Amino acid sequence: MESQEPKVTTSPLMPLLYSNRVMLKTILEGSVGEMGLVGMTVVVGGWVKSSKEVKKEPVPSPPAAADAIPSSLGPKDVSCVEILQSRIPFFRTIIRVLGGSASSPAVREKLESLIPKPPPPSIFFVQINDGSCVSNLQVVIGSAIAPVVAGQILPTGTCILAQGVLEKPSAHGKQTIELKVEKVLHVGTVEQDKYPLSRKRLPLDSLRDYSHIRPRTTTVASVTRIRSALDFATRTFFQNHGFLHVQVPIITTTDSEGFSEKFQVTTLLGKTSKKEEQVGVSDAECLSLETVKAALKEKSSLVEQLKRSDSNREALVAAVQDQRKTNELAQQIEAREKSKPVTAVKPDLVNFNEDFFGRQSYLTVSGHLHLESYACALGHVYSFGPRFRADKTVSAKLVAEMWTVEAEMAFSQLEDAMKCAEDYFKFLCRWILDNCSEDMKFVSKRIDTTVTHRLEYMISSSYEKISYREAVEILRKVTDKAFETQLQWGVPLTAEHLSYLADEHYRRPVIIYDYPKAVKPFYVRLNDDGKTVAAFEMVVPKIGKVITGSQNEERFDMLTTRIKEFDLSRDQYEWYLDLRRNGTVKHSGFSLGFDLMVLLATGLTDVRDAIPFPRSHGKANN
Repeated sequence: MESQEPKVTTSPLMPLLYSNRVMLKTILEGSVGEMGLVGMTVVVGGWVKSSKEVKKEPVPSPPAAADAIPSSLGPKDVSCVEILQSRIPFFRTIIRVLGGSASSPAVREKLESLIPKPPPPSIFFVQINDGSCVSNLQVVIGSAIAPVVAGQILPTGTCILAQGVLEKPSAHGKQTIELKVEKVLHVGTVEQDKYPLSRKRLPLDSLRDYSHIRPRTTTVASVTRIRSALDFATRTFFQNHGFLHVQVPIITTTDSEGFSEKFQVTTLLGKTSKKEEQVGVSDAECLSLETVKAALKEKSSLVEQLKRSDSNREALVAAVQDQRKTNELAQQIEAREKSKPVTAVKPDLVNFNEDFFGRQSYLTVSGHLHLESYACALGHVYSFGPRFRADKTVSAKLVAEMWTVEAEMAFSQLEDAMKCAEDYFKFLCRWILDNCSEDMKFVSKRIDTTVTHRLEYMISSSYEKISYREAVEILRKVTDKAFETQLQWGVPLTAEHLSYLADEHYRRPVIIYDYPKAVKPFYVRLNDDGKTVAAFEMVVPKIGKVITGSQNEERFDMLTTRIKEFDLSRDQYEWYLDLRRNGTVKHSGFSLGFDLMVLLATGLTDVRDAIPFPRSHGKANN
């Protein structure tokens, strides 16, 4: 007789290893299908997106004997109402003794009015989302098992952790499965008057003031999941093609491009020289001004809340008047401060030898130079991280801190970099379509109906390759459009020029190469004509420039000449020149604006909505 080993079956709804709950995505988008999960007991958690309360008519209980004493079945948690109800026979006895039969209608009516009636039972239908997918799960909670009152469990933003059984919905609707709760394990209440999100949809620009709360909105959650998928796709592509991941420094003493606006890093604030001079901006009353500005922000928030709520109009009018008066006060204080001189230290009086690093240092604008040193030893390398530019330009596609993917390849030239960049870009587009179908359906419906078609076109189309000179000739022949910047050879192509080429002329991605040497960084390889360099830009419809790349100068003499032409301090670049002194090699690379890629994949138009915590000029809330 053959021995029969017991079959081991695994549940399709395995709880998360580190939180002992089931992700909603495995229930709502799992491979088993929602109907195959009916009857399973699970623990889920999430935040309330919407809710409603349905009252149930109480079932009348049979009348008890007048002097019956309720039997106790064991220790049990009871409410005050239940205690009073259990004492009804006692109350009837007292009334009978004091004068009158409890059975008379008048006395019975009077008695019943004195006894508090329990609230009618109700059912809470709550839509929750845990951030793992677009869809919500309907959670059904009976009022008898809810640990808090309806006003604390129903508001949008409430956090709920509950255990229950998956069932078919009791009523017809969008849901194909719901959770009938058996036990509520946790309720995290919200301060409804201060919670910035509500059932009314807020515009994206308003959500930027609540960057710590906005991930709970469906739109920002979908964008975040798509961003995460692009991150994973990036690492997958480079790992699959033999690249090593190298972490380059964020703090550097080198200007990586030669003409960029940099953030300076120093610990000398408050420790500068005693030499001082008069300047025109005062901070003598900075504290009072900041206090007024903080109050103004709170009042502005109150006005917005009143506009969203159903509060009476008188309260809103009073809040608006209070806001206006506070704003006028802030303007008066600010004007008074600007009129007063105060002492401040000139930057050129700072002794950077006493600074933390012993010399001037900056937040990096690019990791290319450091990445090159590893490419010239390990072959193919890439880096992925934040890059910083102290650029005050107001633009929907530029902020102070942006994430960038950078790749460098030894033994490769300009054509190799362009081919790798194109393959990588197409890989990202394909990855999003293959792995983010539900999120793409949502952003197509909510943000941009053409986004999926655009990604498919990016994958299937061939990319036009033209030189800078050819691009200038095409733009000069344009007669039906007037460009803001007059075009001539040697001038950088503006976003308007690039947009015309990709969106209107070719209507597909364009790669422009061989730029004038004056408009590209010093390290880009000089072409044989002595006027152009081996640099390229990939421009795509709607977004514009998304990838820049180049073949870098491997010739020592040429590189030192370029450093002089840019009037850069050679001392800063001695380590970089060492790569040309010792075992130099032809190499090339490129960088992709990761946040711009998120714009392309989601259909968003402003990069501040694609970055979790955007930092721009005058704006860094947390």
